[in-house]
Amino acid sequence: MSTDRLQHIEISREAYAHNLATFRRLLRPGCRLMAVVKANAYGHGLEPVSHLAVEAGADVLGVNCLEEGVAIRHLGIETPVVILGYTLLGELGTALDHRLEPVLYNIPSLERLQAEAARRGVPAPFHLKLETGVHRQGVMEEDLPAVIDCLRRSDRLVLQGASMHFANIEDTTDHSFARRQLDAFHLLLQRLREAGFPPRQVHAGCSAATLLFPETHFDMVRVGISGYGLWPSKETYLAAVLLNHAPPVLQPVLTWKTRVAQIKSVPADRYIGYGCSHRTTHPTTVAVLPVGYYDGYDRGLSNQGHVLVRGQRAPVLGRICMNMIMVDVTHIPGASVEDEAVLLGVQGGERVTAEEMAALCHTINYEIVSRIGAHIPRVVV
Repeated sequence: MSTDRLQHIEISREAYAHNLATFRRLLRPGCRLMAVVKANAYGHGLEPVSHLAVEAGADVLGVNCLEEGVAIRHLGIETPVVILGYTLLGELGTALDHRLEPVLYNIPSLERLQAEAARRGVPAPFHLKLETGVHRQGVMEEDLPAVIDCLRRSDRLVLQGASMHFANIEDTTDHSFARRQLDAFHLLLQRLREAGFPPRQVHAGCSAATLLFPETHFDMVRVGISGYGLWPSKETYLAAVLLNHAPPVLQPVLTWKTRVAQIKSVPADRYIGYGCSHRTTHPTTVAVLPVGYYDGYDRGLSNQGHVLVRGQRAPVLGRICMNMIMVDVTHIPGASVEDEAVLLGVQGGERVTAEEMAALCHTINYEIVSRIGAHIPRVVV
């Protein structure tokens, strides 16, 4: 694919393979690795990353919804796919048809999956989400007997997996709550086993848990944000240091690039952009870039973000527009129309990180990358 376009995303095959290999080395033999590619692969592109994940040896792919799973099957990928989000009752038959494994936690969902499987004469593998403290998806402890009864009455349901999700493992270096969740998880798993329904695959470890606590690895781990070379949080990195780990080196996978659309000389004491929010104090050379908040470049970066032009940092001037931003290139000799500008990533000796952008926008690196517009071409390099 040509990169001669207004903007594009470059996805590093080498960096992604390095990150998955880094996680693989943390796991005991036989522990499976799920590459989570939900939310358009955290903004990196569902199609290219799904192929790269399989190429890098991922055992399972994790998606959010039926549509993402079906899209992966249309790519010709036969790797097991788990739907981590909610699947509508009316979509469970389609999930079976495409050999997708839904995560379930409602009796109506279990009953409908049983009925759809019986109609097709096929087994129905699914993953049971157990509630241990997030109070989001998941079966509450008091509701587990009803789930077990449903399994006893079924001749099609296959408990392919049982899972949980940590509530407070990324935002702190005190993991006492996470350990209480793990204790609750063990209790619920024991009840399933005692009832005669041992899950084939137990999984609890997200990126942070997988990095910090081997006891969360079980039969499979779910590697999301860190597969893309981003630490879940600064607290996770600090926790790795405090636990006397040599923190693994993760390589960011994504670079977001655009082109300079115009160079203009703006006199002193002039306003730039909507709302007159920036006023020049000296003659200023401004570069206009054809990207804006429609593309996922957050308005929170107005008057405080930076892009890279000719290997130097260029401050954002004025408010981020829907389809354009303006940056100061006064200090960058020779800046020209159609020069490459890096919005996120490395150019020369400089770098703009998702963490830097997130801090300016009072959010997390997850949001910065996952909100990059799906309409922007992704190119594997």
